[in-house]
Amino acid sequence: MQKVTYAKGDGIGPEIMDATIKILDAANVRVDWEEIKIGEKVYLSGNTSGIDKVAWDSIRKNKIFLKAPITTPQGGGYKSLNVTMRKTLGLYANVRPCNSFHPFIKTKHPNMDVVIIRENEEDLYAGIEHQQTNEVVQCLKLITRPGCEKIIRYAFEYAKLYNRKKVSCFTKDNIMKQTDGLFHQVFKEISQEYPEIESENWIIDIGAARLADTPEIFDVVVMPNLYGDIVSDITAQISGSVGLAGSSNIGSSCAMFEAIHGSAPDIAGKNIANPSGLLRGAVMMLNHIGQQDVAEKIINAWACAIEDGIHTADIYKEDISREKVGTDAFADAVIKRLGLRPKYIKPESFTKDIKLNLPSYTRKPKANKVLKGVDVFVDWDGEKVDELAKKLKSMESDIKLSMITNRGIKVWPEGFEETFCTDHWRCRFEVENGHSAKKESILNTLSKALDGGVDVIKTENLYEFDGVRGYSLGQGQ
Repeated sequence: MQKVTYAKGDGIGPEIMDATIKILDAANVRVDWEEIKIGEKVYLSGNTSGIDKVAWDSIRKNKIFLKAPITTPQGGGYKSLNVTMRKTLGLYANVRPCNSFHPFIKTKHPNMDVVIIRENEEDLYAGIEHQQTNEVVQCLKLITRPGCEKIIRYAFEYAKLYNRKKVSCFTKDNIMKQTDGLFHQVFKEISQEYPEIESENWIIDIGAARLADTPEIFDVVVMPNLYGDIVSDITAQISGSVGLAGSSNIGSSCAMFEAIHGSAPDIAGKNIANPSGLLRGAVMMLNHIGQQDVAEKIINAWACAIEDGIHTADIYKEDISREKVGTDAFADAVIKRLGLRPKYIKPESFTKDIKLNLPSYTRKPKANKVLKGVDVFVDWDGEKVDELAKKLKSMESDIKLSMITNRGIKVWPEGFEETFCTDHWRCRFEVENGHSAKKESILNTLSKALDGGVDVIKTENLYEFDGVRGYSLGQGQ
């Protein structure tokens, strides 16, 4: 008997969780349920994380967590519990299968069968933000080689296990050459280990456009965190409804399963919510814990209910559906069909004891790291950049002022007067080619800035790694 922690969450969460567990129990799931409280009520009790120690202990002990949607209260001081849980538990892989159920659920894409695999721990979701000047705030985009390797290898292993033919990578490395560039580079490296699986890379904008227009050309798609969050919702919606999609969050020791939609407080308590997303997430959970027999029974009964036109309000169409039902009645309809297999929707037949082969991350040998200079970020509200350059040149030593940018665009030397500037300036000091800088030189430059009244708000050291520049050029440089 597998112990599983579950939380009913907020909004429609309790209704769809009750319906889901009712179906699982009717299918004779081999689970010992343990409930915890998380979400809005915990937040509002004064716990700004939305979860207490007892709940954490249950999840970490049982390793498997089925979660209904939760609400993060509006206003400052509350961090997203979903993001916190994924990162704290090391749930690095978010898996969202999105397929159509034509003609029973209306969609423009009847042949759609796509799996979005999203990196779950880093990228802009690190949530590291600062206000640096009166006019400028920043958010740090963190991409790591371990994070890239784990999620990309997971995508190829997933494709291998489920007999998928192609893995596509979505990035924006034509602009973010260091961060998205690393993701793309690791994708190219790992794809060579799977010659039997086709691989391709798309720039995120045109890739997302093609996915929305012709999803049938894609199979498994892997991407960094933010893109994956947005694109998986789009993919679920064009398949028929976001309300149908389940999601798994997989780590090396723990796993969390959920619907991809939110808590929908506007329809809470009305017995009209569709439990399908959470139910399909629970089916992914059953596959994960080795209960493929129960998973198969439930997903095929669900497909029979959909075929028979038993639909909740979000997917009900008069020319397609036969009966509009509420949350409880839909659960009853699925239970009534347990043991049946659909006639038109492809029946599911899950491989027994499925397991991905995911080796531990192995660190690469350290590169030769050479200091080349420093980017000094300055809060300065003057209008003439030449005046700022004059101040900065007095701070030079063996590292010389080479460039000033504003919002990434080069404004000195040879800037254009048409370029709009804020009060936030990146001032690059570099050594000549072939030389290395000394950290003492950087400290000397910053000391001169302090003495000269230059408001330094941040610095970033500039490095080469094995002779390769590890920092971006200025736009226009």
